[in-house]
Amino acid sequence: MEPRIGETLREARIRRRIDLSEVEAATKIRVRYLRALENDEWDVLPGGAYTRSFIRTYAGYLGLDGERLADEFRRSTEDYADRTREPAGPAPAPRAPRTRGESRFQISRGALAALISVGLIVILIGIGLAGGGGSSRDSPPAQTAKHHRKHKGKQGARQRKNVTLRLSATADVWVCLLNAKDNALVNGQILTAGSTEGPFRSGRFTVSFGNGEVAMEINGKNVPLQPTSNPVGYEIRRDGKPRPLSDSTRPTCT
Repeated sequence: MEPRIGETLREARIRRRIDLSEVEAATKIRVRYLRALENDEWDVLPGGAYTRSFIRTYAGYLGLDGERLADEFRRSTEDYADRTREPAGPAPAPRAPRTRGESRFQISRGALAALISVGLIVILIGIGLAGGGGSSRDSPPAQTAKHHRKHKGKQGARQRKNVTLRLSATADVWVCLLNAKDNALVNGQILTAGSTEGPFRSGRFTVSFGNGEVAMEINGKNVPLQPTSNPVGYEIRRDGKPRPLSDSTRPTCT
């Protein structure tokens, strides 16, 4: 990637004697991303349509031709991808055929003796259980069934404490999704139209979208968002109702 875009933006800002904090306040682009634009650190930015949008906005604020710079970034990215695309690797070597005299299954004498010993132990245990039929305690099958019911009840209780969430992109959208422990489930990625993520399960979720081009399925119910070109964020609890988040409380995955 040629550094002309970053140098052009940085030189224009310096000529106008503008600090990065002023640009952030005017464009709503974080200083971290503005500095990445000026230094051509493209891997720090969300990428794709979002990076081009940042370039257009920043360049327009500085009085530059943002469309031209964004188009130059797109063409440079495509050229770079074509140059670095690796050729397909060689096909794996075929496995050597099995010889006619080779045995399909082999077992040592020691293993055979161990199997016989285990069989004798099982028979003896069965005889002992048959002789203790008058015991008032639960038999092993009854204990197993009771344990299964208890385990199933605990599992159902855990599921009721969680909320399930699936995301479906209706157009390109940037997504940052955190679970109740603030672990990133979708770590600042751009989902393309038609792609899905999830289902995820957690006690609650916090999520940020770059725009409203996404539908949420919460606890199996579709919850479409209002179309908007602005970033939005929500907190989703066990009741399945998304609660809007303010700009300062939306997760950023940075």
